[in-house]
Amino acid sequence: MINKYLWITGLLVLGAIPLISQSWVDSVDVYGREEFMPAEKYKWDWGQATFLNSLVHLYNTRSGEAKEKYLDYIKTAMDATYEHANGKHPNAVASGHGMVFLARVTGDEKYLKKAKEIYEDYFKIPRASNGGVSHRVETVELWDDTIYMISMFLLKMYRLTGDEIYIASFAEQVKAHSEKLADKKCGLWVHGWDADNENYDDGCSIVGWPDKVTRRSQELWGRGNGWVTMALADALNIIPRSSAYWKPLEKEFINITRKLPELQNKKTGHWYQLPIYPDDPLNFQESSCTAMFSYAIALGLEMNILDNKTYQPLIDRSYKGLRQYSLKNLDGPFLTPVQVCAGTCIGEKNYYYNRRITEGTPFALGAFIMFGLEYEKLNGQR
Repeated sequence: MINKYLWITGLLVLGAIPLISQSWVDSVDVYGREEFMPAEKYKWDWGQATFLNSLVHLYNTRSGEAKEKYLDYIKTAMDATYEHANGKHPNAVASGHGMVFLARVTGDEKYLKKAKEIYEDYFKIPRASNGGVSHRVETVELWDDTIYMISMFLLKMYRLTGDEIYIASFAEQVKAHSEKLADKKCGLWVHGWDADNENYDDGCSIVGWPDKVTRRSQELWGRGNGWVTMALADALNIIPRSSAYWKPLEKEFINITRKLPELQNKKTGHWYQLPIYPDDPLNFQESSCTAMFSYAIALGLEMNILDNKTYQPLIDRSYKGLRQYSLKNLDGPFLTPVQVCAGTCIGEKNYYYNRRITEGTPFALGAFIMFGLEYEKLNGQR
């Protein structure tokens, strides 16, 4: 593990990896599939779903035998979890996108059947009064994480069926969550909002995190905002511009990304655990949110939504910076992400600063792969 306090004046003093020019995406991919999480060990959960989504992206960019290995992985993973696959909470809905992908690619009815079951489960999840899907089933709380977890499934259902009901559902959730979580000053979102005046102990969050008046959490967490930006970018990339939902989602995307240029560390290309405090000595640069923001920006540039002069330098820096400072060489042809904040619930500032920093993790592997692929595509490297 790389200690966060090795970061001094924005540079990693020890353990930095020499910068090389070739793509690092394949080495991360091979490590994820062959060593970190073989398909037969797939777990039906949100982090794994993110890695699985990166393999869908790889499948879409490959041909021949190279393409088949990703299909084989996804099929093995979905078959291994088929019996207990469900959509009873947002983090469970997330992996459902694998079933939808297989329904489209293979035509096998069993995957479509399971996808429909997951969609039925999704509508049984508790909701806030404004229609927002609760991140918890025991109590009603809106978290920014939810947006990405449901987006993977809903967007693939739209691609499978062409039915805008799935886009409408996604857009409804963006609106409901933004209403409660978006910070009007900077556009980024706070981590969560609680629907009632009773504090719920989930065993992970800091008890009493909601503000007594607004019921919102206080901090703008990096990866939480990374989830939202990725989901919005994906939606804009798949929804026709003629759709009535496209413009409102574009507006939300522009709003949440507008502060990012001034918050990036220009030397390392990274954003921070709590992005709006880049000068706080207790804060640290976090690689998974960096990959997520960068992926969304790359798509925004490809779609001509974001200004090239302002945003292209951001991802140029992050593509090089992630390789130099946040990828660790392992034995063989393997690279794995480091400087990754472990799974995180909701708390106050010091809670985020003191979260465990780890390496690997399926969500970091997935975010790195998706950004690397998109960057190389945008810049003609593949």
